[in-house]
Amino acid sequence: MPEKEILVLGDKNIVPDDKLIFSKIGERKSHWQEIMEYARSNYPGVTEEWRYYNDGKQWLFKMQLKKKTIFWIGILKDTFRITFYFGNKAEPFIEASDLPDKIKEGFRTGPRYGAIRAISLKVAGEEDVDIVKILIPLKVKMK
Repeated sequence: MPEKEILVLGDKNIVPDDKLIFSKIGERKSHWQEIMEYARSNYPGVTEEWRYYNDGKQWLFKMQLKKKTIFWIGILKDTFRITFYFGNKAEPFIEASDLPDKIKEGFRTGPRYGAIRAISLKVAGEEDVDIVKILIPLKVKMK
């Protein structure tokens, strides 16, 4: 059985900043920076927000464009998990994309929350950053 992921930003009184994030994600710092730079440079006007959620007792990062949430990030020990939520109408666009088959299969068969499904990945390497760079424009163009 896989080990349960533990988010590491649980102190409500410590608002995350780059120094804290980088101290937690270690070698994944360059992946974080690459994803953020990609989103900021390709989608001027994105907003970023850290918010503490009492239900999970955790800080989560949200990137938005206007009122649309592009993705969520939770910080784990030595890495981070990025999650995109898509409605069912995104399926043909996801299927037609350059996403790896394992991501497409996960979307097809993953849990559904009403008409919403998630694509979530733990960022471990450059291939994960490449997947995120495919998902961001997919999410932005969805209405």
